[in-house]
Amino acid sequence: MTQDATGDAHAPRDPDAPVFDGPPLSLEEELAAARAEPEPGPDIATVNESLADGVNRCPRCGSTDVRLRGTTGMLICLFCRHEWQEARVEEELGLGEGIDDLRGTVIAGGAQDIAANTADVITLKCGGCGAEVVIDTAHAMNARCHWCRHTLNVNQQLPNGAVPDAVLPFHLTHDEAVEKIREFASKRRLFAHPRFKSEFVPENVLGVYLPYLVIDANAHARYDGVGEVQTRRWTEKSGDDTVTYYAADVFRVDRSVDFTVDDLTVEGSADRASMDGSTTNNIVNTILPFDTKNAVKWNASYLVGFTSEKRDRDVSDLGPVLEDQLLSIGRSQVEQSLAEFDRGVRWEREQLDVGGSRWVSMYLPVWLYSYYQEDTGMLHYIAVNARTGETMGSVPVSQWRLVLAALTVGTFLEGIAGALLVAWS
Repeated sequence: MTQDATGDAHAPRDPDAPVFDGPPLSLEEELAAARAEPEPGPDIATVNESLADGVNRCPRCGSTDVRLRGTTGMLICLFCRHEWQEARVEEELGLGEGIDDLRGTVIAGGAQDIAANTADVITLKCGGCGAEVVIDTAHAMNARCHWCRHTLNVNQQLPNGAVPDAVLPFHLTHDEAVEKIREFASKRRLFAHPRFKSEFVPENVLGVYLPYLVIDANAHARYDGVGEVQTRRWTEKSGDDTVTYYAADVFRVDRSVDFTVDDLTVEGSADRASMDGSTTNNIVNTILPFDTKNAVKWNASYLVGFTSEKRDRDVSDLGPVLEDQLLSIGRSQVEQSLAEFDRGVRWEREQLDVGGSRWVSMYLPVWLYSYYQEDTGMLHYIAVNARTGETMGSVPVSQWRLVLAALTVGTFLEGIAGALLVAWS
């Protein structure tokens, strides 16, 4: 026991016990507090509302001189050297949970429709010194104040859908990406255009954040068609040829399946989804998947030192894309029940009912190298998944090398055939 200045004895206070300021609550007040609703957590529609002033600051010193440290995936303040990481949106918003219970279309704030009247060039007022700074959002999502070096970003543009909800930080460094691209190109050097090899410049390997919409959904799919089970197979001579015939029983087949998808990834840029043949940018699809579960809340400081593209496709534009992918997933789900139809199944009708979906806008990191082939007018790309290192691309080919290789192979095969004839005789 201890004694205070008034002489009253009392037990020592537990340092971990809560401290209550002010007069004690009455019984009625305690009951009302117990019945009160808990403080609401982050809402999927307003997850980045706290960044509405357009300034990302270091949580320790308040500086905006912040950038990503690629080796750790952490943000580092270049003023006080404090390192931290934004909260993962998977836990922050409960993404990946309750997918079976989704009803209707749930759209996060950053995935809302992009306002048509939003100009690319906007003016921001610096929160550090009050200067006005212009940002061309068609090419960048942040800029540095030329007076006080505060980094400003377009967080306050959130209502127009141009700013994502989450970002997946770069993991591979520039040097690692260059090495991945060198390895990829070296395996194709036999047929690669000489200028492509001689003009390779590591500095032209650029880090870019590409816009995607990441979707959770539950669906019911139904498929109707015909399946064949082979009963007999035989061959018949037709002149100098042999023709193979088969007999099969034909059955009506119908299947239905309920399933969910977690983190389905769809391009948010119309250009990246284009298949018009003038570029090979669709190779980005071949370096999927990304570990989207590790995406963190949007913070423009992750973009410092990298370029970015702005999303230009809304949820309503991507409805047909989602349905096509869900139907494809459903077909793969019922495939295991079709083994008895050894001649295959032809689906004649497909139906899909999307019970609910949840859409989150996300930036995903890619290292890109581009090369323009003058003789064909083709723009080639090599892309590296900046999280996994998966690499794919298009290398310009030298036509004369292909012809030479074909002639060499042809001569080699003729030599083998001649040797076999001599041996046979």
